[in-house]
Amino acid sequence: MNKKTVRDVNIAGKRVLVRADFNVPLSEDGEVEDDARIKAVLPTINYLLDNNAKVILMSHLGRPKGVDDKYRLDPVAGVLSGFLGKQIKKVDETVSENVEKTVAGLSEGDVLLLENVRFNKGEKENDPEFAKKLAKLADVYVDDAFGASHRPHASVVGVAQYLPAVAGLLLEKEVDNLTHLLENPDKPFCAVLGGNKVSDKIGVINKFLDIVDCLLTGGGMCFTFLKAKGFNIGKSVCEEEELEHAKEMLDKAEKNGVNFYLPVDVVVADEFSSTANHKVVTVENIPEGWLGLDIGPRTIEQYRNVLQEAQTIFWNGPMGVFEMKPYSEGTRIVAETIANSHGTTIVGGGDSDAALKKFGLEDKITFISTGGGASLKMLEGVPLHGVEVLMDKEMQNAAVGDV
Repeated sequence: MNKKTVRDVNIAGKRVLVRADFNVPLSEDGEVEDDARIKAVLPTINYLLDNNAKVILMSHLGRPKGVDDKYRLDPVAGVLSGFLGKQIKKVDETVSENVEKTVAGLSEGDVLLLENVRFNKGEKENDPEFAKKLAKLADVYVDDAFGASHRPHASVVGVAQYLPAVAGLLLEKEVDNLTHLLENPDKPFCAVLGGNKVSDKIGVINKFLDIVDCLLTGGGMCFTFLKAKGFNIGKSVCEEEELEHAKEMLDKAEKNGVNFYLPVDVVVADEFSSTANHKVVTVENIPEGWLGLDIGPRTIEQYRNVLQEAQTIFWNGPMGVFEMKPYSEGTRIVAETIANSHGTTIVGGGDSDAALKKFGLEDKITFISTGGGASLKMLEGVPLHGVEVLMDKEMQNAAVGDV
């Protein structure tokens, strides 16, 4: 990573504004259901505390339209206090006179959590005035929100225009791991892509076809490719507008000598339900009116054999509707095979991470990204807004005064 990190600046006694990604799932009674993203930022927070900084945290949660009590960060504050072993301070606004007074009263080693940045209209619009108000609270800005780093929002990129801006330890780790995939993967390198939408992954498929040895597909997206090859897919998910792109990717794989694997059999059902009639059929024999919800046993065996030979594996997207037991086998066995690999294994967050947790495999993966969308953008080769605005390593400290 060619950007400065929190280790490269003087933070002792400084007010440090940290953009974290605390966009965690909440239960119906408002409790944090998965604290992985909170845990992921702890190394940066603890580093700042160990070096006598005054820590000010900010994050979004959900997609509120204005102030919405359902999306307040109080549950996050509670979990974070438990991890840090001390009560952190929480304010009910993001920017206000009250917030400024609270910040002014911080001592070295204190932690303050601002309210959900998306309660402010200026956040998603990257409004300069809102960004200036955020910057006014601190001496240094640290971006540790990889999952939001592809968003050109005020708390991600706007504030970096007004403060010395560096990466947190999580952001550094994310970029380093994903850069390794692009620049120096051990071979054979195999990508496994699932989930529903081809449109979300066309860019990364195009990039992967230049660097991988094989690409395995599953989930809903594989049916767009199957239809592009002329198969009847019944009522399975298909993005009609992506059929031409799918044909182009299949042609590119053949031209580049990349093994592009599509399912040879699938589990189909007569409706989208765990109690529906379901059966295994070859892809040549998907019945009219039925929909594919998982890869089949022959495909599972083929994919397992391919993955066992790989030295580098990237996985993003389940092989089927793994939340429903009749359609979970493909995702489970692919996940287990990846977890048991002796090579480097990187998982691109989102539903893949949820599958690893469901099957108790997350501790056996080399690296799990906290940002599914951001990881795909980076692997596609798209510059991430939140990384681009950070100070380059070659910049002299003198350029940012005594920071």
